[in-house]
This record gives sequence, structure tokens and C-alpha cells, in this order.
Amino acid sequence: MRFSAAWWFLAGVLSLIVAAWRRSALVSQITAGFNPANANTEVRWQRGFSPAKAPATMVYNPIKASAKNTMHPSLFPAVVVGGEIVDLVGQTGAVAKFVLLLLLIFSLISWAIILAKWGRLRRARVQSGRFVRAFRKAQRLQDVAAVAEQFRPSPLVGVFEGGFEEYRRQGGVSTGAIRSPLSLQRAMQIAASEEMTRFERNLPWLAITGAVTPFIGLFGTVWGIIDAFHGLGTAGAATLRAVAPGISEALITTAAGLAAAIPAVIAYNLIGSSIREFAARCDDFALEMLNAVERQQPQPSYRTAEAGEVRR
Repeated sequence: MRFSAAWWFLAGVLSLIVAAWRRSALVSQITAGFNPANANTEVRWQRGFSPAKAPATMVYNPIKASAKNTMHPSLFPAVVVGGEIVDLVGQTGAVAKFVLLLLLIFSLISWAIILAKWGRLRRARVQSGRFVRAFRKAQRLQDVAAVAEQFRPSPLVGVFEGGFEEYRRQGGVSTGAIRSPLSLQRAMQIAASEEMTRFERNLPWLAITGAVTPFIGLFGTVWGIIDAFHGLGTAGAATLRAVAPGISEALITTAAGLAAAIPAVIAYNLIGSSIREFAARCDDFALEMLNAVERQQPQPSYRTAEAGEVRR
């Protein structure tokens, strides 16, 4: 797959997520609020009193405390996602982190395919409308062939070029007559099939993502629950408070699997519907081009036809 703007955008998102994970400890301090025990405090004892008899005077330095509790700009994605979720991801085991990394890779590749396909289909839809209008206004097929390349990436351009190449091989450019209209139709069908194959490239990855990622996330959840109950049995404290943190950490992988699968399934169906629409438009355009070729066929004159009947 070629690198495009979508790939670079997703690579930037990945780098921000990795930076947020590395600073999960700072995010926990931000979400927990200010803790005077960690702030810059000074203890001053009044003269004449001992610490046992009189309480200490706490002097709070707001400047240094605010400097310690200032949010770093790179932590913004983590705060948007949620500091508690980032903390849970940081506390998961090696298997869960590997599952999350795998799901992240699936999601990034899927989003790159979605953005690339969406942009290409949008451009193809616009250029197809322009090409059909230019084709219907043209008087000759040669005029359309001269300007067809500027209407890429419309699949109709490929269908036209396939049919026009067969039309040229049969001598239609010079004489206007073709020997076999059926061969012209077959050439356009082959060109339409090639265009649809080009549109469907990398599309199965969305189906794979939608079908596989929920089970990958479920695997991480099952593994985390097994680990949590194993730790519960080792500790000997059979309470919900003891097992709840492990289960909550394990459920993150299921949520991540669904987050990767749902957009992929939606995009797969929408893109597939658009491709089927383009396939129908290619078939319609092939029939329209056959009509244009038949209109350019040299018609026998009235006198020639009458002379033929007289000879009979």
C-alpha cells in the first residue's frame, strides 16, 4: 500500500498514544488532584514551643505547587481517553498489552484503508459524472479518447479505453465500421472487471478486522480473568474488592476489540455498496457506448439498397 496522508495521520496518532502511555503516572497525579503531602510545604516552628506541645505552621508555596501540577501538552490525548483507563492499561500484564498492541495495529491499518478508499470513491463518483456528460456531448469517440485521461480515477474511463482500443483494432477509427460488436462488448466487460478488482483491493482486510478483533479482545479478557482468579486463590481473600481490579483490567481488551471491529464492519458494508453501484454504472455505460458505436456505423444508401432488390 502506498503511503498517503491517511498513513501519516495515523502514525501521528499512534505516537501520541504511546507518549500518553509512558506518562500514565503523571496522568494519575493530575486526575487525583493536588496532594499537600507531595507539594512544596515548609514547616516552621514558633520559638519557645516544642513540636510535641504546639502544632506546626504549614506554609504553602503556590508557585512551585502549580508548576508541579501543570498539565503537559502531550498528555491531552490521555486525558481525553480518560486517566483511569490509561492507568488500567499500564497495570495490565504482558499478555494483555500484547493483545492491545495487536488490536491497535489492526485498527490503524483498517482506518488507513477506510480513509484511502473513501477518498478514492468520492473522487471517482465526481469524475464519473463529469465523464458521462463529456461523453454524451461529444460527436465522435476520438474526441472522447483525447480527453478521457483527465477524468481519472473514474472506472468508466477504463471501460471506455478498453472498448475504444477494440474499436480501433477493428478499424472503426478510419472506416467507422466494426466487424464484431460482440467482441467490443467483451472488451468492455473485461475492463470493467479490472476496474472493480482495483477498487476491491485491500478491502478484505476490513472483513478480517471485523471478524477477528472481537475474538482477539475476548482472548485477552479470558486470560486476564484467569490471572485475576489465580491471584485471588493465592491471596486467600475471597472478596469482590480483591478480584474487581483484575477483572476491570481484563475487560479493556474486549472493549478495544469492539472498538476496532465496529468501524471496520460499517466501512466494509458501505464501501462494498459503493463498489456494487460503480459496477452497475460500468455495465450501463458499456451499453451506452455500444449504442454510440452503432450510430457511427456507415448506413447503406437508399439507391444501393434499391439496386440490390432489383437484382434479386
